[in-house]
Amino acid sequence: MIRVDDLQKTYRMGAVEVRALAGVSLAVRQGEFIGITGPSGSGKSTLLHLIGLLDEPSGGSIAIQGVDVGSLTDDERTHFRLTRIGYIFQDYALVPDLTALENVVLPTLAFGRSESEGIVRATDLLRRVGLAERTRHLPAELSGGEQQRIAIARALVNAPALLLADEPTANLDSRASAMVLDLIASINRELGQTVLMVSHEESHRRYFGREVQLYDGAIVDGSHAASDEAG
Repeated sequence: MIRVDDLQKTYRMGAVEVRALAGVSLAVRQGEFIGITGPSGSGKSTLLHLIGLLDEPSGGSIAIQGVDVGSLTDDERTHFRLTRIGYIFQDYALVPDLTALENVVLPTLAFGRSESEGIVRATDLLRRVGLAERTRHLPAELSGGEQQRIAIARALVNAPALLLADEPTANLDSRASAMVLDLIASINRELGQTVLMVSHEESHRRYFGREVQLYDGAIVDGSHAASDEAG
């Protein structure tokens, strides 16, 4: 489903080069729930951003569902990201002036669906994440856990092949964190949704089907070499 080969990323800060990824290779099968772990500065978020097409690598390649995403034009990358990738950010990234329902509907309109279809899909997902009674509320009127559940519904509304979560519970208390993680795990289990999640919490390991540990931009544990199983 995902094949990453010799992925590299170097940032230039003035005269200094910082190597964030140093040749990462990884295969992800459809329906896996993979936790990407490691200390701060190990390259976790960089890897997720590259797979999510939010940044471009300095070297190596990424293929998702058989598509070499490095060969896509800017417009094709945008369309691919919109149609095949859902992203959950740790700061929710909701539009403050839109209601919960409107925030979830928004990506469906960019996808090209009708407003009525988008409302049906968004309403169904908000019900699934336990917010059927909060559809008309603005983000500021909701708790952090509720906002993150809206963000999960928004990430799923276009039925993406891949769900990426960058420390989705970083700003939540323990109770809200457990609720969000239980929700992501149930979506993975019941819908067969492929999930890659960055985490630095030891307690999150029980949710992962597989763990990939990074250190200084390289995989040190939890991953097998890229294989033909990830087509």
